[in-house]
Amino acid sequence: MALHAKTTALPPIGNFSKQFKWWIGILLVLFAVGGYFIIERLVLGLDTTNLSSITPWGAWIAFYIFFVGLSAGSFLLSTLIFVFGMEQYERVGKMALFTAIVCMIVALTFVLMDLGRPDRFMNALIHWNVISILAWEIHFYLVYITLLVAELYIAMREDLVRLRTHDTWRGMIARWLTFKNSKIMEETKKRDHRWMKILGTVGIPLAILGVHGGTGALFAVVGARGTWNSGLFPLIFVISAMVSGTALLLAIYVIKQKVTKKPIDQEMVISLGKMMVAFLFIDLLMQFYEYLVGVYGLEDGHLQSMAIQMGGPYSWSFWGVQMFLGAVVPIFLVFYKKTAKNMHAILIAAILVVIGIIGVRFNIVVPSQIPPVFEGRPFGDYYPTLNEWMVSIGIGAMGLLIFTIGDRLLPLEESADTTELEG
Repeated sequence: MALHAKTTALPPIGNFSKQFKWWIGILLVLFAVGGYFIIERLVLGLDTTNLSSITPWGAWIAFYIFFVGLSAGSFLLSTLIFVFGMEQYERVGKMALFTAIVCMIVALTFVLMDLGRPDRFMNALIHWNVISILAWEIHFYLVYITLLVAELYIAMREDLVRLRTHDTWRGMIARWLTFKNSKIMEETKKRDHRWMKILGTVGIPLAILGVHGGTGALFAVVGARGTWNSGLFPLIFVISAMVSGTALLLAIYVIKQKVTKKPIDQEMVISLGKMMVAFLFIDLLMQFYEYLVGVYGLEDGHLQSMAIQMGGPYSWSFWGVQMFLGAVVPIFLVFYKKTAKNMHAILIAAILVVIGIIGVRFNIVVPSQIPPVFEGRPFGDYYPTLNEWMVSIGIGAMGLLIFTIGDRLLPLEESADTTELEG
């Protein structure tokens, strides 16, 4: 039976360009340097950081919620394709799922670094405190990652079956990942499509309520910190996830197409850019109301945190990174007539949005912990140490290595070509 199916662009695994070798080399060096500081942190403990009883959460927690947001946003974008049938974004569907997995690995690595005793991380699973939001979050993360892996496998199954006959590293991996009797037939295609829709549908509330909304709830239930203690906070986390996830996938797609000198789907990129800015507008609106309620509430801790964030030593991050680079410039680039259809301009807008969300995460975590919880106690004073920055760089390089190798070995990229296959 002849079937028409989409194929995947498959460059030879051994055909490494000079640029690719340099890229891998740089990432390996960064990971090795970061690895030294990771070992230093594990040996010497949290003395290598500026964390204290006043500011117990710092850069690593900011990066943790940033990457959880990237993961949830990437996954929710994939549901537009696999659940709601928005085929105009199909080119980035499998990449979105793989990005979500890598970002969760990176996020949980940051949490591991932040733990005072990282060797006890299994205790939260073994001794499940059912009234602890953190304990629920850990279980949500495990279910979420399992769902992502299963959905990605089903999304790649047809391509893996095609690759089984290839005498390449990809072919060997495909043979490991598929059964000998795996076939591509109309029946299996319908079955895979049905399971993709089921898993994506189950994953939507899991990602919104359990993963990133739940991460926001970790902050929202802290009554001692006025800027966190809000029912709107988990929703802000979810919307920010959609902003950052869309921006990251857009940037990855455009950069990858330019590096590999492949044509860019301009219509899809323009559409993703507008979607990114639409989510950004909603995010800014929710932040505005959060600040408005904080001002009118006249609660000292909340007002002090806002003053530190907007007019104190961290104001450059709020006004310069979060608002100007992360919001004003991208909105201008996406809507200005001369740049609205320019791929370079939209790429810059997407990168700036990702940088801006990093600023948002730091502004959520750090300034809110500076005011003392009790009157008469000293104010906090936190800036990341060299160890914290280098550990962060090493973990980031690890994530990029995983993504780069996975992208090279797995069939993640959709091609518009069709081919006839014998089933």
